[in-house]
Amino acid sequence: QITFMTLTLFPIRLFFAAFMMLLAWPFAFIASMGSDEQELEKPLSWWRKVVDILLKAIMRMMWLAGGFHWINVKGRRALPAEAAILTVAPHSSYFDAIPVTMTFASIVMKAESKDIPVWGTLIKYIRPVFVSRSDQDSRRKTVEEIKRRAQSDGKWPQIMIFPEGTCTNRSCLITFKPGAFIPGVPVQPVVLRYPNKLDTITWTWQGPGALEILWLTLCQFHNSVEIEFLPVYIPSEEERKNPVLYANNVRHVMAEALGVPVTDYTFEDCQLALAEGQLRLPSDTCLLEFAKLVRSLGLKPETLEDDLDKYAASAMKMKKEKVVLEEFSAYLAFPVSHTLESMFALFDENEDGTIDIREFVIALSVVCKPSKTLETIQLAFQLYQSENGTITEEDLAHILKTAMGVSQINVTHLFRAVDEEEKGKITYDDFYRFAELHPHFAEHYLYADQMGAESGLETSSLSSPNGICTDFSPENAEDKNKPLQKKLN
Repeated sequence: QITFMTLTLFPIRLFFAAFMMLLAWPFAFIASMGSDEQELEKPLSWWRKVVDILLKAIMRMMWLAGGFHWINVKGRRALPAEAAILTVAPHSSYFDAIPVTMTFASIVMKAESKDIPVWGTLIKYIRPVFVSRSDQDSRRKTVEEIKRRAQSDGKWPQIMIFPEGTCTNRSCLITFKPGAFIPGVPVQPVVLRYPNKLDTITWTWQGPGALEILWLTLCQFHNSVEIEFLPVYIPSEEERKNPVLYANNVRHVMAEALGVPVTDYTFEDCQLALAEGQLRLPSDTCLLEFAKLVRSLGLKPETLEDDLDKYAASAMKMKKEKVVLEEFSAYLAFPVSHTLESMFALFDENEDGTIDIREFVIALSVVCKPSKTLETIQLAFQLYQSENGTITEEDLAHILKTAMGVSQINVTHLFRAVDEEEKGKITYDDFYRFAELHPHFAEHYLYADQMGAESGLETSSLSSPNGICTDFSPENAEDKNKPLQKKLN
C-alpha cells in the first residue's frame, strides 16, 4: 500500500496541501496588515469575518488533501465570554493543528515561528502569544499576557493551550503545566482522538521523524480524527488560588473522557529520561523521583542553574563532610518537611542518618543539564578530586552511580581504560580526552556487563516504544504512599 500510494496519491496530496497553504497566505497577509491590539479587541469587521470563513474553508481543504475526509466534532464549543481558554490534550502530533485551523483560536508559539515563510504569516493572523527564548523574562511575560487576554470578558479571541507542553503517545496524560490555569478563569477542556487502525499520526521523541510521519500519513487512504468539546470547567475558589490543583483536576476530567490514566511525570522528566547525553539514564534510575522532589521543594526550573552554582560552591567549602537532616535543611535554606526528608532518604545509602552533600549536587546537575554529561562529570571531579586534581576508582564509582541514579555499577573497566599509565588515579583532563575518543563509553564500558536478563538498564542502542519511555507508564510509576527507593538500597 505504501509503495502504491507513494507513486500515485502521495505526490498529488502533497502538492494540493502545499497549494492550499500558499492560497491562504495572501488573505492572511492582507488581514494582518496594520492590525494593532486595540483593533483586535474590537468585534470583527464584516470583511474580516469573510476572510475568516475563506481561510477556514481553505484550511479544511488542506486537511482534506491529507486524507482527513471528515472531522468528527462532539460537544459544543463555548463562546469566549464563557471560556476564554481552551485546554487541549493529549498533544501527540503536528496534526493537532486541526482544531486550531477550525477555530482560529490564539495559541502560544515560539517567537521564531513568525519568521517562517508562509506559515509565519498564517500564525500571525490568529494573534498568538509569542514566547521568546532569548528573553529571560519571557516566561513571566507570557503568563501575564495570557492572564490579560483571559480576563478581557471575551474581547480577545479564545486561547488554545496544550497544557502537557510536549508530544506524548496518548497512552496517558502527563502533568499539565499551570500556565493555562493561573488566570483562574473557566476553561473548556478539549480532547483529541485519532481512531485509526494504523497509527501514523503520533510524533514524539522516539520513533519516526516528522517527515516520515507526514509521508506515512499521506499514504493512508483515510485518516480519522475526533475532537470533543467537554463542558466548561468552572474553578472553585480553592482552585483559583492554586493553579496546580486546578490543572490536576481538569486533567482528571479529560483523562476520564479519554479513558486513559494519568501520570505525575512532566515534560521536564521526559527530557531528563531521554536526554541525548553520553550517559543515558537507565530505566531503574531514581533521578526521576529526585526531579519530582526538587520541584515539590520549590526549586524553580528558571533559577535551577543559579541554585546549582550556589550549592556547588557551598559543597566545596564543606570539604567532604557528611551532614545530618538538620544540616541539610540549613544547607538548602528550606525548613524540614516530608519532601525534604524524602529527598534526604534518597542519598542516605547506609541508613545512618547522614548523607554526602556532593551526591546531591551531582544529581541536581543532571536534572539541570541532562544532556550535558561532561559538564556534570567535570563538576563532580571538582567536588571529589584531591589537592593534586585526581580521583580514585572508588570516587569515580560514587560519581557515576549518583549521575545515573542507580544502586550498583562496575566502573573498573572504564577506570582502567582511562588510566592508561596505571597510576591508580585520573584527572578530569584524562577523562575528557578518553570521552572525546570514545563518545559511547557508557554503552561499551558501563552497560556492557549489565545487559543480562536481570538488568533493567536500557541504552541508546536498544529499541524503545514510540513516545514516553516505559518508566512513565502509570502502572510502573511509584505510588506516592510507598516508601522511596534509596539510591543505594
